[in-house]
Amino acid sequence: MIILNTLEDFKRIYHAGKKWQRCMEAINNLKNIEPDVCYSIGDSLVYRLAEGSSENTELFEGHRRYFDVHYYLTGEEQVEIAAKNTLTPEIAYRDESDREFLRGQGATQTLVAGNVAIFENHEAYRFSTGEGVRKVILKVTVEETYFLNK
Repeated sequence: MIILNTLEDFKRIYHAGKKWQRCMEAINNLKNIEPDVCYSIGDSLVYRLAEGSSENTELFEGHRRYFDVHYYLTGEEQVEIAAKNTLTPEIAYRDESDREFLRGQGATQTLVAGNVAIFENHEAYRFSTGEGVRKVILKVTVEETYFLNK
């Protein structure tokens, strides 16, 4: 997991590439979106505004075709992160949902307002506790600007 302290850090580091520009386009559109409704930009990015803490889950969640970017607007949240190869598969990967679920232990991090967290695909995560969370969750394709199967 890559944790950037501010959105300005994200903009400075990830300014090149269409998918990163689309992330900023989505974040800049926050005033026009409703919580818990999915929006998309092209075929490489899906995003939504989430309010409230994520459910405390027993299993880690991992992805292969998309990775998650979480931009915290308010609150704080605990996330546990681990390399997939250190976890035990529990529910096999499904291409339709781009999810797999794993069991094990990882390292806990606290994410706070202003942070941008990028969850890489060799890792899996699970959320435990949080307070006053309002964040944008962006699902970004691992390909640059297109899907290989199209």
